[in-house]
Amino acid sequence: MQKQHDRRAIKNRDHFTEQEKRSRISSEKTVGRHEVWSWKTASKESLCLMWQKVKVQLMLSMSFLTALFWYCRRLYSFLAQLLKRWSNYLQRQLIRNLSVMPEVDLLGYSAREWKGETKQAKQMREAYEELFRSCHIKYLRQVRRDNYSVVRAVLFQIFSQGIPFPSWMKERDILKLPEKLLYSQGCNWIQQYSFGPERYTGPNAFGKLRKCMEALKTNWAEISATRDYEERGSICSTLFSDESKEYKLYEAIKFIMLYEVVEAYEKIKSRDEPVHNLFNLLFARDSSSDPLSFMMNHLNSIGDSICLDQVELFLLGYLLEVKIRVYRLHRFNTEEFQVNYPDVYRREWNEICLLTEDDRYFHIPLFRT
Repeated sequence: MQKQHDRRAIKNRDHFTEQEKRSRISSEKTVGRHEVWSWKTASKESLCLMWQKVKVQLMLSMSFLTALFWYCRRLYSFLAQLLKRWSNYLQRQLIRNLSVMPEVDLLGYSAREWKGETKQAKQMREAYEELFRSCHIKYLRQVRRDNYSVVRAVLFQIFSQGIPFPSWMKERDILKLPEKLLYSQGCNWIQQYSFGPERYTGPNAFGKLRKCMEALKTNWAEISATRDYEERGSICSTLFSDESKEYKLYEAIKFIMLYEVVEAYEKIKSRDEPVHNLFNLLFARDSSSDPLSFMMNHLNSIGDSICLDQVELFLLGYLLEVKIRVYRLHRFNTEEFQVNYPDVYRREWNEICLLTEDDRYFHIPLFRT
């Protein structure tokens, strides 16, 4: 009995021991699962916290980039508007300063300038249509309406076409013409020479005339040596947008006209050699019977209160050795609609063209075939 009791006790002990082992294993598994769940939870929470921080940083970065993009766009728009306004301002200033405007359509100009159904307006439109149809003149360059108009139009074309010095200028130094007139020929009265609207006279006239001659010679030599048409046009645009420079050119041309008149007058007095008939026409006028009266009554007022008249246009073409063809629109349907200055010229002379509506202000016609 005792042995059976001992075997049961041993069996029960082993059974309890086995249960304890199972309980211990189960407890260990439970603890392991709890530790794994805690690690996963901690990792997930860490990732969530990290994502929240990253998300905040991303949102701040996106907000900053959006604000930066908006600011740059506004800045670009502002700078573009500022550049456009500045460009328009410079363009207006350049056009305002230009004494010879860019080309415009001939018939469009005619329609704008001569509206209405008056007799004069109809005649002008018909004259412009005739130029367009028969003379192949398609465009027009307007020339500033002042008392240098015709001299400006002639000189601009000479420069823009690259026409060289006339033959007599190549043989003489034009810088010495004031000195020669004053000292060699005893024309002390040139101190009364007037510089257009400046009305400058006095003992400094000689020095001022020399500067004008220097400006003409320097600019003419530079432009005639420029072979590229576009580059020549750019130089002309710059030159003819500076009043102080271009006025010197016109005064130099006026003085050359005076010099030629003095030369012709001396030849007529000495009867050494014949002179061109245009000088006979010039001296036949009561207002220009000699060089002094020509200067006082005509040249001094050119650029100030009067323009060149037809006799002076003959003289201008003669001394510059160019044939000046003028379309006189107010003489449409008459023999004087198209006139050449001078009417007698050499075949090798270059030709330039002008058009006028009133024989006072002149514009530059442009031909297209």
